[in-house]
Amino acid sequence: MKVSLLAVAALWVGVVLAQAPDAPPGGPGPGGPGAGGWHESAAERMDHLATLLDLTADQKTQVQAVLEEEHARMKAQRDQARASGTKPTFEEMKAAHEQAQKDTLAKLTPILSPDQLKKFQVLMAERGPPGRPH
Repeated sequence: MKVSLLAVAALWVGVVLAQAPDAPPGGPGPGGPGAGGWHESAAERMDHLATLLDLTADQKTQVQAVLEEEHARMKAQRDQARASGTKPTFEEMKAAHEQAQKDTLAKLTPILSPDQLKKFQVLMAERGPPGRPH
């Protein structure tokens, strides 16, 4: 049981890292000045996710494209809301997050095996709604 929980936790970390945007060099974040931490590049996060999900080279390329597309779409939505001067409610943010998860899963379903998809779904469920600390 401990091994299963550890594996799920490791997978969750991989997805979180794979979908998080890069912090600017020297900026706030794990690798920022005085942070005393590490900074993992987008490529390193994708490599980590590929290892956790046991992706083939072709799957890795396809998954990376899907995650980058979803990240860009969500960023565009945030930018549009900022430009309009409106702030979405928690419910609107939660709905957008859930829709993004559904879209991502729909795009990954033909790419991943059933086992890989299950692992990815567990990771997404562990992330929780927006506004919740990760």
